[in-house]
Amino acid sequence: MTDDSCDLLCLDAPRAESIREKLLGDDEADGAAGRARALSDPTRLRLAAALGEGGELCVCDLAWISGRSQGLVSHHLRTLRSLGLVRSRRDGKLVMYELTDGGKVLLSAVLGVVSERLVGA
Repeated sequence: MTDDSCDLLCLDAPRAESIREKLLGDDEADGAAGRARALSDPTRLRLAAALGEGGELCVCDLAWISGRSQGLVSHHLRTLRSLGLVRSRRDGKLVMYELTDGGKVLLSAVLGVVSERLVGA
């Protein structure tokens, strides 16, 4: 036996069943894992962090801040938007992006810090 498994079957069935009923379903877990994977990409993480620091920013600003091309930034922002981590709005010829509440929470968890801007204080 290894140190990370029980030598004896000691299942607390009522407790285990109670926990099992509260867990995410497979589809919910897949969605949450996809959102977490989105911030595992360094460029997307930097973009989310920039939005966390700056609030609402346009693609041009995000491209300059991140040192990436506008096309690449737009591609990554579409991914973040499709997963519900950022939202966008058109302001004339500009497209403005900001983190959603879920995006703020996930970014905070990934970075391991809580800033006033991220929590909306």
